[in-house]
Parts: sequence; C-alpha cells; structure tokens
Amino acid sequence: MALAIAAAFMAKTEVQAQQSIALEARVSKILDGDTFTLSGESRRIRVWGLDAPEWDQKGGSNATATLRSLISGKTLRCNVLDIDRYGRLVGQCFLPDGRDIADEMIRSGAATEYCRYSRGFYGTC
Repeated sequence: MALAIAAAFMAKTEVQAQQSIALEARVSKILDGDTFTLSGESRRIRVWGLDAPEWDQKGGSNATATLRSLISGKTLRCNVLDIDRYGRLVGQCFLPDGRDIADEMIRSGAATEYCRYSRGFYGTC
C-alpha cells in the first residue's frame, strides 16, 4: 500500500513538473505578504511554500511591507506549480539575482514556511 501511494505521489510530481509554466515579468502590485501581480498577467501569483499573515492579522502589515521592499518594481521569474482554490497561480518565484522570494521572506522573519505544501523544502518545518 505504501509503495502504491509513493508511486502515485511521484507520478503526480512528474506531471506537475512537466506542466509547470515559467513566467517572467515586472511586479505590478503587491497585495499582501505572499501574493502579488505581474505586468501582463491577469491572475494573482501566490508564492509557493510561504505562509504570511493576512493584512488584517498581527504581522500582516510587516509581511506586506517586507515583500514590497523585496520585489516592488523588479522583474521576477516564477515557475507556476499549481492553481489554488481561489484561482491564483501558485509559483516558486525568484529575484533577478536568483534569490528565492519565499526563502528571503522566511529568513527575514516576516513569514513562515508553509510546511503543508513545501514539505520542509526551506528547512524550517
């Protein structure tokens, strides 16, 4: 049984990797500490592996300000991995110098790793 589950998970991961979309565009708007929009893309981008407080929660304004200072006006590269239940593109996104946005936000203390989805990718679960 465990072997069948592992095989199904591996197959799903391979399909996701084959179907991932790469976007590269300038940030047009920061919505909160883990969501933004890119120029030319109508859908919102949710940063994969990142859990930031909402703007109306404790730490939310700090998370939003931290993301804004990190990415505002920059051209990002995002590998879209999924679409969430709100229709947002979920992507692992990188700054022009190659730094991972989620990793930078986690290290800053403004947000935490979303362990349910990242499965410890950033090493803080």
